Amino acid sequence: MADAPLAPAPASRRGAEADVYHGVTVPDPYRWLEDGESSEVAEWVASHNSRTSRALAARPTRGRWHERLSALTALPTVLSAQVAGPHLFVLERPAGADQFTLVLRSALHRDAPVRTLLDPALLAADGAMAIDWYHPSHDGSHVAYGLSEGGTENSLLHVLHVATGTVLADRIPNTRAASVAWLPDHSGFWYAVYPEGDEYHRHIRFHALGTDPAGDPVVFDRLPTAESWPDVSVSRDGRHLLVHVMVKWTQVDVHLLDTATGQWATVVEGVDAQSTFLFAGGRLVGVTTRDAPNGRVVAAELANPDEWTTLVPERPDAVLGGHVRCADELLVVASRVGVDRVERYALATGAATGVIDLGAASVTVLDADGGRAFIGRGSFGAPVGLQRFVAAEQDVGEPEGAEREGGARPGAAQRLQQWTDPADSALLPDLTVTQVQYPSLDGTMIPMFVAHRADITPSPDTPLILTGYGGFAITESPVWMPNLAAWCAAGGVYCVAGLRGGLEHGEAWHHAGRRSNKQRVFDDFHAAADWLVAEGFTSRERLALHGGSNGGLLMGAAVTQRPDLAPAVWCAVPLLDMVRFPRFLIARLWTDEYGDPDVPEEFGWLHAYSPYHHVHEGQAYPAVLFTTAEGDTRVDPCHARKMAAALTAASASQGERPILLLQAGRAGHGVGKPAAMRVNEGADVLAFFCWQLGVETMV
Repeated sequence: MADAPLAPAPASRRGAEADVYHGVTVPDPYRWLEDGESSEVAEWVASHNSRTSRALAARPTRGRWHERLSALTALPTVLSAQVAGPHLFVLERPAGADQFTLVLRSALHRDAPVRTLLDPALLAADGAMAIDWYHPSHDGSHVAYGLSEGGTENSLLHVLHVATGTVLADRIPNTRAASVAWLPDHSGFWYAVYPEGDEYHRHIRFHALGTDPAGDPVVFDRLPTAESWPDVSVSRDGRHLLVHVMVKWTQVDVHLLDTATGQWATVVEGVDAQSTFLFAGGRLVGVTTRDAPNGRVVAAELANPDEWTTLVPERPDAVLGGHVRCADELLVVASRVGVDRVERYALATGAATGVIDLGAASVTVLDADGGRAFIGRGSFGAPVGLQRFVAAEQDVGEPEGAEREGGARPGAAQRLQQWTDPADSALLPDLTVTQVQYPSLDGTMIPMFVAHRADITPSPDTPLILTGYGGFAITESPVWMPNLAAWCAAGGVYCVAGLRGGLEHGEAWHHAGRRSNKQRVFDDFHAAADWLVAEGFTSRERLALHGGSNGGLLMGAAVTQRPDLAPAVWCAVPLLDMVRFPRFLIARLWTDEYGDPDVPEEFGWLHAYSPYHHVHEGQAYPAVLFTTAEGDTRVDPCHARKMAAALTAASASQGERPILLLQAGRAGHGVGKPAAMRVNEGADVLAFFCWQLGVETMV
């Protein structure tokens, strides 16, 4: 491994703070680093940023990684799409753009002109303004959207009149991750909002356009807990309102309002199950895990919304999830161990009518209106593009006299059409992607994607990056990651493990890796690394690890529980102090997933693995690159700061395996990060891995 021009680590003052939790004394020597407003902390961060930036800028591979990632990140890609009548509202990043822009496409004609409605990068000199969310009215005449700056996700709601491009005077703050449900005449909408200065107590209000939002009436605030998360949707005629309330990560309550009578009815409440419903004529149709951990499709009459009929039963070979109505069909995403396809069912009976097979891919976008549905296909090998599915032998809802594509009714082969231009294939690596199974420590078989260039045969000399997440019922599926594409193009292998805590095998898989079972997630990840080495995909000295957010916690556990696992770790926007985590930002939302340290038994789970509390003096730790951001409003950057200080003071291998920290300004948890900032971070990370794996000739 080449010598790195690395300055000594800045000194970190060690305090004497300690707390007693349920009779256990817990030292916290770096608590002073929790205060992000402190000048002492600012100076400490600046010293670490300077040291890390100088060291990584000096790596011989960084410039080449930056060049390759710049080209890959500049490829056009789609983040989301919503259909509204003849219009398709798309949040996409055009070729070379720094931010995702909101554009208006035709839902009828692929080659119709594309109109930019809003480019948020023009609203901030450094491109750090982002569109957090958007919701068009049913007819597409108006769109409400949220803007935030510096990665904070603290959205300010705006309304755009689509035909004229006029931004109306209405402004509503505190609309983080808002849902919006429009009246049929687009004169107003229901929306989710937070009280001023409160990270919790989210509720639903109604706003009439042109009025002062300070007077907007509260429509729903029946929250079982302060952390409960309500969202809102409305029937096409405006008569009925649905409020989904996420009470826990395993429980969603659903309530139905008759807006004509003001009467509320309960669809489901107090049941440990995830349920998501949509309006389908005079019925509700939804996917639920109630009595079906892998999901089933149910229907209920609006008059009796708590009486359900099963349309599509649960089955063991797939997990049912996102769903939309497309004319007389229901399109349902069915995931088979992280690989998605779209299954079609008759809306009236639930009879299977067909399958849309997307290959080794994930469904990142699914929305429909009338007889047209739009699907975003995610894969490891290319940016996300949109495809249009036409439900019937004619283009349902097409204006009379409109020209058909190709001049004829679309046949079966034409019903799935590429709707956005594909990315430049010359820049994309030809990948081989396989899914393997390996045994965890308790014998449970864990799935894992293995990606590499088609002409590469992995061997003990092949540099390999392993990542995972394992939490919050999130499935690890094929998705576009420029870092993965760049690494594989240079001859490396990239592996994504489907750890317990996710949803690869349904809600039972989630439960197997949460709360008191969290250690299983770490065991699954450690076993993945050991298996890859044992099977000759790589060797220990060529293995790098990375994870972010909940995956950052996974990295902290890997470093402290198995410091021998790999020589290099990238730990991004992580949770690491699991004793104090609920005190910061929105983290009480996660106590149901992890446990609550205020509860004696749950404190025991958390303290047993909390990475910050398991750093031991004199242990030889791997090289770790911590990345975080001052604008992160999800996971407080103090986690990374405290852990970096603890490892720097404790590690016996600092000379060979440095502990590095980069805290970005004008950025957050990742949402809304400008492309240029993503490229810089990716170049830093891949240069760090090459340095620590001793493969600085791979690019």
